[in-house]
Amino acid sequence: MHEYTSSARVWGLTCPGFPEEVSRARRWTRDILRGSPLAEDAELIVSELSANAILHTASGHESGSFHLAVAVSAQVVAVSVTDDGCTGTAPKVEHQDQEAEHGRGLGMVSVIAHRVVVHDSDGGHTVTAELFTDARMGGHPC
Repeated sequence: MHEYTSSARVWGLTCPGFPEEVSRARRWTRDILRGSPLAEDAELIVSELSANAILHTASGHESGSFHLAVAVSAQVVAVSVTDDGCTGTAPKVEHQDQEAEHGRGLGMVSVIAHRVVVHDSDGGHTVTAELFTDARMGGHPC
């Protein structure tokens, strides 16, 4: 793929806010990324972000939902989960100790992903985790 003409492919899926939809989101991500060396990491990230949306936001309430997007280019795989909001605070990366029962999810995602970005809007929050195909793009050592 030529660097000036490459383009990203983007897929989207909206799921009802039921716990069983987390496994659907994982399968969907796995199907899109089949054959990619980043598939397992992306699947784990999608699982964590989807579960967080259901557990910690209005996405898990009656008639709630969450939206999943997967963008793939030659340089990066980006997975985003958008929730329905209605929480007092935006999701944030916290590095809890291993004994903590809650609050470790985004910390785990930040260890797996090369970059994690949280966007707030009136309708909710979007957490995007990026996995670079070449780790040097993210400033990580080889």
